Amino acid sequence: MSQSKREPKARVAEDHADGESDGLEPLRPVDLTAATTVDELVQQMSCTAFGGRQLGEAADVLHAMVADPDCFVVGTFSGAMTVAKQGLLICEMIDRGMIQAVVSTGALICHGLVENFGMQHFKHRPGMDDRELYYKGYDRVYDTLELEQNLDDTEAIVDRVLGSLPDDRSLGSREVCEQLGRHLVEQNLGRGILSAALERGVPVYIPAFTDCELGLDFAVHNRRRNHEGRAPLRFEPFRDLDHYTETIAAQRRTGIFTIGGGVPRNWAQQVGPFLDILEKRMGRSEGKLARFRYGVRICPEPVHWGGLSGCTYSEGVSWGKFVPEAEGGRYAEVLCDATIAWPVLLKAVIERLG
Repeated sequence: MSQSKREPKARVAEDHADGESDGLEPLRPVDLTAATTVDELVQQMSCTAFGGRQLGEAADVLHAMVADPDCFVVGTFSGAMTVAKQGLLICEMIDRGMIQAVVSTGALICHGLVENFGMQHFKHRPGMDDRELYYKGYDRVYDTLELEQNLDDTEAIVDRVLGSLPDDRSLGSREVCEQLGRHLVEQNLGRGILSAALERGVPVYIPAFTDCELGLDFAVHNRRRNHEGRAPLRFEPFRDLDHYTETIAAQRRTGIFTIGGGVPRNWAQQVGPFLDILEKRMGRSEGKLARFRYGVRICPEPVHWGGLSGCTYSEGVSWGKFVPEAEGGRYAEVLCDATIAWPVLLKAVIERLG
């Protein structure tokens, strides 16, 4: 052995750290006999490891966020959550005042309308041929089937709602959602995302409006108007951006609750950079810079794919979207299928709120 190399110093017992001296939190085993509620179980999970700890810590952050009286919470939702029968979770969060704005994919809202209008989704049977499904009028979403007839029937209702609006009216997705929500309430069609949002004064934004069945329905409706000699409705997405920006800039604190990622997450989060560049490039302040102070995200996408859906809140700090944890930001990320984690998380926090 070369004389220049040194043997590593052997650790002796008196040098070993005990964890507590460094302020480390000890883990505890899950004890089902000591958990009589979902919240008690989830609190125990926060002292375990892996995904269980993520879920337990997310409950702590979500509880702090929705219990903060000065925090305006934005819920962003992507994925086929209404086809997967999770729509009432969004209703629950709206009805309980846990979220004050919704940013969603159009598909999620459209499939929710199918349900609100009394139509059904069905289980896909393994082995069914996708070519045959097409010819029979079934649209497959992973393990679930949407009926093409459902979409046709929904379009007919959307057409009637839009047809009642005056010619040449300018609309953003928020106004479209309000009109559909009003129809649901007036027809007493039961609990739904858009009816709950209308009754609670919660704006619903669909930033990728033309990338969904509702957007196509809007386009078809305008072609009918042209055919009838009526002036078409005008869709103006910047109405949504301006309304959302003004709303967020007026808040004392903001939080974000995200299922999945995609356009809804990015559109909702970009308000901070937008206000920042307005001030820097135009010398114009629209209010305080809007960085989210709380965040809870449920999404199975890993960070190393490099997409927005999987990026961490820490990465968003570098863009001016989030308050750093060192300055009081609180965040939790659960890498799990939302249909598993979301109902458990929400039930636990509802129990905690009493």
